[in-house]
Amino acid sequence: MTARAATAPAVAVAAVATMTAPGPDRGRLVHVEHVMGTALSIHVRAPLPDAGAIEAACAVLHDIDRRFSLYRPESELSRLARGEIEEAGLSPDVRWVLAACDDLARTSGGAFDARHHRADGVVDPSGFVKGWAVEEAARCLDDAGARNYVIAAGGDILARGESAPGRAWRVGVRHPGDPTGVIAVLAVRDGAVATSGCYERGAHIRDPRTAAVPHELVGLTVVGPSIAWADAYATGAFAMGLEGLAWVHGHTGYGALAVTSDERVTWTPLVEERLVRETRGEPPLSGSSHLAGVS
Repeated sequence: MTARAATAPAVAVAAVATMTAPGPDRGRLVHVEHVMGTALSIHVRAPLPDAGAIEAACAVLHDIDRRFSLYRPESELSRLARGEIEEAGLSPDVRWVLAACDDLARTSGGAFDARHHRADGVVDPSGFVKGWAVEEAARCLDDAGARNYVIAAGGDILARGESAPGRAWRVGVRHPGDPTGVIAVLAVRDGAVATSGCYERGAHIRDPRTAAVPHELVGLTVVGPSIAWADAYATGAFAMGLEGLAWVHGHTGYGALAVTSDERVTWTPLVEERLVRETRGEPPLSGSSHLAGVS
C-alpha cells in the first residue's frame, strides 16, 4: 500500500448552504427524519421518486431501530441482553447482522467486535447496524425510481448517482479541530463515506482487544461501495491506528483517510482518486457530525 501524508490544513468552509433551497424547486426533495438517535437527512435530485418512497424508507429505519436499539427495552437486542431470548430465537435479520459482525471480528483480528467491545458484555452491533439500516432504507428509493440521492446519517453518507448531470456528489470530511472546516472534499458516485473518531463525543471508542482508548488517530474516514461495511471498517480501522489504513486498503473497492493525533493527514490510493482539488465557489450543504456535508 502507498499513502500520501501532509500537515492537516485548517480549511474553513467559506459559506455553507442551507438544506432547503429558497423558492420552489421541483427537481429537488429534502427530508429530515429523527431516528436511531440522530437527525437523518435524505437529499434527492431529479428524477424524484414516486409518492410514498420517503415515507417507506423512514418506516424501514424506524422498524430496524425498534428491533436493534439497546435504548429500547422492548427491542430484540435488549431482550437478548437481559437473557429473555436466545440468539436462536432472534429474527432472521438480527441473526444475519450478528453473523456479519462475527465475520468482521475475525477479519479485523478483533479490532471490530460487537460481542466484546462493551465493558458490560452486552452484544452491541451498532457499529454495523446504522449503515446497514441506511442501505435497507435506500432500497425503497431505488424501487421507487430515485437515481440521484444522498442519505446522511450521523456522519455517514450514502450517495447514489450524481448531484447534477456530469457532477459527482461532493462530501466534505470535517476538520477535527474546526466544526466549520474540512480537511478534504471527496467526489462520490454510487458509494459511501463513513467516519469514526473522537471529534465530538470524546474518547467513546475503545479497542476491544485491549479495552484501551485508541490514541494514534483522532479520526478515520472510509470510502467504499457499501455504507454498512464502510462504517464498520472505519470503526475497526480507527482502533488499529495507522495500521488500519493498510487493512482497509486490503478490501477491494475501499480506501481510507486518517488524521493523526499530531495533526497529519494520510490516505490510501483510492482516496487519492476521489479527492477534489478545487471547490472554490461550490460550498457543501450543512452536514452531520463528522462530515462537513454534501453537495
